[in-house]
Amino acid sequence: MTAEQRLQLEECVVKMLRTVFDPEIPVDIYSLGLIYRIDIADDGALTVDMTLTAPNCPAADFIIEDARIKLESIEGITSVTINLVFEPEWNKDMMSEEAKLELGFL
Repeated sequence: MTAEQRLQLEECVVKMLRTVFDPEIPVDIYSLGLIYRIDIADDGALTVDMTLTAPNCPAADFIIEDARIKLESIEGITSVTINLVFEPEWNKDMMSEEAKLELGFL
């Protein structure tokens, strides 16, 4: 896989992650800053490290499964591994300016 192909795939991954929402928050998980790492191997295997706004998030399973299904639909992605991590701990400073505005933090 060329660097250009990897970059195009990563853009598709980000675009797809922007369609995944926590049912309780009207902002996508990427803009919320919940995605810590996106890694695409040469064979198209995708690994995503993500967190949640709170460790005991009741929608965790829904959010992770929604992300997995959508990411698996991307042409060129051969497998999806989503690692749920809690380090560093998420805080509202990790949100995009757009997300902060949407949620009234600006």
